[in-house]
Amino acid sequence: MKRLVTITIALAMALTINAQPSAVKKAAKSLITINTYDAKGNTKATVQGIFTSSDGEAITAWEPFVDAERATATDANGKTYNIEAIAGINEIYDVCKIRVSAKSNPVAFADIPSTAGEEAWMISSAGDKAVYNVLPTEKVETFMEKYNYYIFTSNGNESKMDGCPIVNAKGQLIGLTHIAGNNEAIHGVDASFVKSLAVNGMSVSEPISKKTGIRLQLPADKSDAMVMLVMARQHADSAKYVGYVDNYITMFPEEVDGYSIRAFLRLGEGNFAEADRDMLTAIDKATDKAEAHSEYSRLMYQKLVYDPDTTFTLWNLDMALNETKKAYEIDPKPVYKHREGQIIFSQQHYNEAYEIFMGLTDKDLNREELYFEAAQCKTQLGAPDTEIIVLLDSAVASCGKPLTAMDAPYYLARGQMHDKMGEYRRALLDYNVYDTLTAGRADASFYYTRYLCELNLKQYQQALNDIAHAAVLSPMEPIYLAEMASLQLRVNHVDDAIMAADICIKIAPEITDAYIIKGIALATKQDYVRALECLQKANELGDERAQPLIDKYSAEAGGTGK
Repeated sequence: MKRLVTITIALAMALTINAQPSAVKKAAKSLITINTYDAKGNTKATVQGIFTSSDGEAITAWEPFVDAERATATDANGKTYNIEAIAGINEIYDVCKIRVSAKSNPVAFADIPSTAGEEAWMISSAGDKAVYNVLPTEKVETFMEKYNYYIFTSNGNESKMDGCPIVNAKGQLIGLTHIAGNNEAIHGVDASFVKSLAVNGMSVSEPISKKTGIRLQLPADKSDAMVMLVMARQHADSAKYVGYVDNYITMFPEEVDGYSIRAFLRLGEGNFAEADRDMLTAIDKATDKAEAHSEYSRLMYQKLVYDPDTTFTLWNLDMALNETKKAYEIDPKPVYKHREGQIIFSQQHYNEAYEIFMGLTDKDLNREELYFEAAQCKTQLGAPDTEIIVLLDSAVASCGKPLTAMDAPYYLARGQMHDKMGEYRRALLDYNVYDTLTAGRADASFYYTRYLCELNLKQYQQALNDIAHAAVLSPMEPIYLAEMASLQLRVNHVDDAIMAADICIKIAPEITDAYIIKGIALATKQDYVRALECLQKANELGDERAQPLIDKYSAEAGGTGK
């Protein structure tokens, strides 16, 4: 009798597992097994999912992707593919939509939702075989006014795995499983809700997207995709960002932007040949040929001007000039002519470049930049300062209001010209505007420049503040410390001068200025023994100023007995 009961239970379980309609078996052909991996390549989680479109879209559970760096999907035929991107996430229901790099066999969606009392089938896998579990529908609730949340009766034999597809008797998909913590019921999230999940341009900046190392799928809308690309530059790591760029090129092969962005990435990596290939592809495939030629010119120009090594000889300034001229011939935009002027300036044809820049000042371009560049041409041509300052005045006058950090360089350039001309008060006004526009984040050389200007105006306290700031920003630069010590001595901050000189000597013991300043400061305190030691060191290092001071302070020391 005991044996008969055992056989009966076994038969019942077999019927539960195997007595499923052929339509349910057909749905299992869309099943995938997903493996996620951590940064070390170790398997993090294994879950089920199911294809919902023929181009690799699938839906599954979200949790396995948290802290994952890579993921794969194995289909019903045993073929494994990379999961390229996540196309939508809902953390509350623990579901997501993914993009798999495969042509796929999608499941059909249910025409109508299941109701309480109907049977459904949960599909999972065991090795290379599909496993089917009958799930009686206990209750159907509605969320978000149009989606269904199912509660199924558990028979205790189901795979304890989230993300398993649930289908009806027709083999149509109704939901994804979510195993309840007490195992007394299985919950199902409406598959249509999961399929509706989407991303937008700003999604990449949301905290949830940063929980996984797998990038988001770019939106189908081109403008929205470009927004995501821009945001990804700020929020994604470099490897992730390359994936976004590649995805953009695949989705929009006729757009110049994707090729240009990738080319500049490769330029930064020193991969010049691949960068060149990208732009040639853009010229071949892009709809906007003028922009493609212009971006090719910009790429070469940036390389040749800012990284002028001789190992990559394919590009030259003549070639860059020719590309921007091609762009202008196709579409005479002022911006293309502007680059022509910049390249000609780099070729040291300053008169010709000047004419181009000035000829564009009535166009819809940044006039402040054009006047600034014209001033640079005049500087290279050796024009009088009075001519150059007029152009810099025009650059500053062209800046929009309110001023922004973009306007800072024009104020700095005019300030430096006023400084050169001996107009220190005007120079200082411009320097102060520059400091404000850069929010106090200028480099040490700026504060040293303003310090020298303030010295000329005898504004010693401001000068002390600036030279101290320069020394803080560049603590290993001995000149700033020596200058600070010199001014401190000048305003009778003797102890501070000695301290600054000591730091300077420690950093650069070969700098004689520090020994001279410290020697004078010590002599001021009538510490002649140490003063003469410092001055003697300067003398040994060849500083001709030291001996007269040694003679002077030796005499004073003799008179005081010290």
